[in-house]
Amino acid sequence: LRTMAGKVKWVTDIEKSVLINNFEKRGWIQVAENEDWNFYWMSVQTIRNVFSVETGYRLSDDQIVNHFPNHYELTRKDLMVKNIKRYRKELEKEGSPLAEKDENGKYIYLDFVPVTFMLPADYNLFVEEFRKNPSSTWIMKPCGKAQGKGIFLINKLSQIKKWSRDSKTSSFVSQSSKEAYVISLYINNPLLIGGKKFDLRLYVLVSTYRPLRCYMYKLGFCRFCTVKYTPSTSELDNMFVHLTNVAIQKHGDDYNHIHGGKWTVSNLRLYLESTRGKEVTNKLFDEIHWIIVQSLKAVAPVMNNDKHCFECYGYDIIIDDKLKPWLIEVNASPSLTSSTANDRILKYNLINDTLNIAVPNGEIPDCKWNKSPPKEVLGNYEVLYDEEMAQSDGSDRDLRNRSGQSTGVKGTRARDSGKPVLTTWK
Repeated sequence: LRTMAGKVKWVTDIEKSVLINNFEKRGWIQVAENEDWNFYWMSVQTIRNVFSVETGYRLSDDQIVNHFPNHYELTRKDLMVKNIKRYRKELEKEGSPLAEKDENGKYIYLDFVPVTFMLPADYNLFVEEFRKNPSSTWIMKPCGKAQGKGIFLINKLSQIKKWSRDSKTSSFVSQSSKEAYVISLYINNPLLIGGKKFDLRLYVLVSTYRPLRCYMYKLGFCRFCTVKYTPSTSELDNMFVHLTNVAIQKHGDDYNHIHGGKWTVSNLRLYLESTRGKEVTNKLFDEIHWIIVQSLKAVAPVMNNDKHCFECYGYDIIIDDKLKPWLIEVNASPSLTSSTANDRILKYNLINDTLNIAVPNGEIPDCKWNKSPPKEVLGNYEVLYDEEMAQSDGSDRDLRNRSGQSTGVKGTRARDSGKPVLTTWK
């Protein structure tokens, strides 16, 4: 067993199982091993301990970990929105065409996160926005929880006040000891298939933030609700209608344990191509890739880019009935447990392909590796964005295809020549 100090100790099978059990209790999950080394998938709590100022320690060159020290800048719901808002403002100051707005003051290209406020800090701003459209529905989520825990929908200000009283929060003006929440405008016109709401779970691997290099996993999936969707206010409390989380849906009477209420992304593509057409389907997935890259660029300046780190994120995307994708949240520890046979195969391949990029050829890790592996080791990953390569060939313009048109360097639109225009931001 290779210890954290780098020493190798021979252990019996019984001793090894005891050690591994202890590791798992500390948030380490063993995912691979060979004769020379053991690889453990660390929980976010373990990462905090590893990089803690008080108790942390220095990693050696042959030690790599599966989270960046401050990964929460992207994966905490409140910080993700805060960083994206800051990113927009910075692009505006620079006069970037990406920050262009329409006549109503909405971002044309960077409007991919629902209107969101932090509670209790932004309560007054939320009330002002709510009163502009009193019939709107909003969704409240605790900032630091996952698997649908603590989420509920509201459509009246009185419900917020009741939540405040129930939590013994004396005032919305000052930050209290009450756990922080985000409140976002609910996407009440989701794209439905079979009358049911769904979202996309996509896996994105980041090997380095500076320069940014990220990979998209081709085997993502859709997660469906078990109950048909209705925007009726009488069903606001029915989470089987509104929340796609498997942790919630598996408790429903209509949950199917064979397919787990899941579709592969490739099946979704086929469905959309047959019902909406190939061109708009390609445009949709191009926009999803655009959203992912922009969200990573938004946090890159504040991310601690430790050379020992990589990260596999779980992106949650919702598509509305106009085929506009929305970024809902990013997960630091996407579930690696399997609820179906197909799930087991997918997640086994996900871990395997991730390790082949993080630890090429199964060799003893070396954090000084060139983090741009050859195509043959990518498996089901494909390069989504390589900042270094983009800058070297002069194509880093952050532009994208828009209905057969592309935005020029100065924000001017190229005329549609009738030929498909390739995305230029990659």
